[in-house]
Amino acid sequence: MDRIRLVGGNELRGEIPISGAKNAALPLMIASLLTDEPLILQNVPRLADVKLLERILENHGVDIAVHGRRRGEHEGVGQTMTFHAADIVDTTAPYELVSKMRASFWVIGPLLAREHECRVSLPGGCAIGTRPVDFFIYGLEQLGATIEIDEGYVVAKAPKGGLIGALVHLPKVSVGATHTIMMAATLARGTTVIENAAMEPEIDNVANCLIAMGARISGIGTRTITIEGVEKLHGATIEVIPDRIETGTFAMAVAMTGGDVLLSGARPEHLQNALDILGQVGASITTEANGIRVRRNGNGLQAIDVEIDPFPGFPTDLQAQFMALMTRSTGVSRIRETIFENRYMHVAELARFGADIKVDGQVATVTGKPTLKGAQVMATDLRASVSLVIAGLAAQGETIVNRIYHLDRGFERLEDKLSRCGAEIERLAG
Repeated sequence: MDRIRLVGGNELRGEIPISGAKNAALPLMIASLLTDEPLILQNVPRLADVKLLERILENHGVDIAVHGRRRGEHEGVGQTMTFHAADIVDTTAPYELVSKMRASFWVIGPLLAREHECRVSLPGGCAIGTRPVDFFIYGLEQLGATIEIDEGYVVAKAPKGGLIGALVHLPKVSVGATHTIMMAATLARGTTVIENAAMEPEIDNVANCLIAMGARISGIGTRTITIEGVEKLHGATIEVIPDRIETGTFAMAVAMTGGDVLLSGARPEHLQNALDILGQVGASITTEANGIRVRRNGNGLQAIDVEIDPFPGFPTDLQAQFMALMTRSTGVSRIRETIFENRYMHVAELARFGADIKVDGQVATVTGKPTLKGAQVMATDLRASVSLVIAGLAAQGETIVNRIYHLDRGFERLEDKLSRCGAEIERLAG
């Protein structure tokens, strides 16, 4: 497997283009299953998860085309891709594909809505918690589906004539369940109301795509989303929003190392809570016409307590990166993870740098230290892997991050973006 080698101590200075959001691109790709007309997506990031989902969609019969770059187009611009599901040739999503990425399970909504039946393997993905699909199943059953679990597959059938609109109250905020039920409800008969819906910007991106395809959706950006079912959706063109998790990750890298970096294309409203906290920690965050500028002088980082919450709170996908940042703070910080019960696997790896972190249930207590020392470390999941890079950027000496295939799932050209801003970082071929 490939590894990343880096030597810490360099400030970051320059510009980093923010790629399209993985967490928006994946459900947008899945939405192509809802229509027999082409769906064109712009600013699609070049990621391993995107390639895997392409394979899954092709298995269902989706034709996929990647458009060439246009003259004068910035190399940081994402791909433009066309997804055309003229015919669904297979309603089974097999274990060997779905087991590698949790988001691929979301095909169950569009397949059930359009074909009225499907067989989808229970999902896989990062081992950061149980993340059950109970809410997905509950929501689809409220829409009239009958669902059974058979040998590791969810076998779902819609009633005669298709899904039926209903009130769906989610017991807990779930991004995946909101995406899935919203997509399924677009073709259901009657009105569906999703209560306690997720409010993440990626939900808005998908909802606006569905509206462009002919869906009738109101309440976008609130906890209550209403969908009036239609008989058919058509093609559309939509742009993937910038990745707020990548934005926050690079902002924390600058806060960790010092320097001055423009995160071009970033949208501050998509992660204002995290940016506010970075400001309290000691970073200078300013909004410019084409992005966010992050600066930090040589003063120490201030410790601060953080509780992880659904949007608009502090994102769970930035928890590991923030923990790495707090290892260099002056004081003691406490991080409370409320979303996933097993998202502290990076603690043991950060300790290899000399970090002082203690975990008690949901709470991690980080006592900042003046220096970290480079080490051999192992990536355990997508977001944890980049926290090790952040620690390595500030550590004394050489750091080797192993098992970086996790990084390739969610970060486009990470080492290239950092090296252009002065980091001493390179990929070592396996």
